Amino acid sequence: MVAPKALGQTGMKRVFITGASSGIGLAMAKLLVAEGHEVWGTSRNLERIPKMPQWHAVRLDLADPLSAETAFNAALTDAGYFDVLINNAGAGHFDPAELVPLETIASQFQILVFGQIQLMQLALRHMHARGEGLIINVTSLASRLPVPFMAAYNAAKAAMASFTMSIQLELGNSRVHVVDLQPADVRTEFNQGVIKSTNANPRYDTKIARTWEVAEHNMKNAPPPDLVAQHVLRLINAAQPPPRITVGDVFQSKIAPLIFRFLPQRLRLWGLKRYYQI
Repeated sequence: MVAPKALGQTGMKRVFITGASSGIGLAMAKLLVAEGHEVWGTSRNLERIPKMPQWHAVRLDLADPLSAETAFNAALTDAGYFDVLINNAGAGHFDPAELVPLETIASQFQILVFGQIQLMQLALRHMHARGEGLIINVTSLASRLPVPFMAAYNAAKAAMASFTMSIQLELGNSRVHVVDLQPADVRTEFNQGVIKSTNANPRYDTKIARTWEVAEHNMKNAPPPDLVAQHVLRLINAAQPPPRITVGDVFQSKIAPLIFRFLPQRLRLWGLKRYYQI
């Protein structure tokens, strides 16, 4: 096992990133490696992890509760310590809320909440022992501005954001920092992996089609994942990282959350319905 570095030492960081084989996670890992950091990046399929110096592939399936502890502890033994944990892996669904299968809801919460909390607890244990560390939880702007027909996803992201804030309260002035990173739409292949209902429903079919069309349009015109990676790099280099940041285009990440913050719920719902043309 590698001896821990001295507290406060700058330079190379050892980073554990979930969901590093595509999208935001891949962009983060590539940038961090390019900047001289060492990355342990996870995927369910190790063949999807690029073979690069200072990038260690780790098999992890957050849908399996046993996989998280096994993968993290194996990587920790290999690394000796981690300066940073980035909870980034995700999955989505697209169903009417009243019809979404309970197994889909359970799967969303296992991947987006329970598995990530498990990794947080494992990381906090050894970061407290070292006296410093950084955890970045990639939640979503959907935790505040929900996307229609993604109720379980929205709820899971909101739960993770709330859990993150609770830990921030409890840690107080600790030198272990936890950040809630909330991306707006980012141009990735996320939509291609979304599980969509194939059952026709006359009550929702038109609304589903319109919402998906807007979601696809937004995805194609969204900023690239490199934007998120640049923000992550700044967080890693910050002496006092902010507790929450939102990343995306100016309207989605800055203007819309500010406006919605002061609107009553009736107007929030009206605005979102207009936005998604439902």
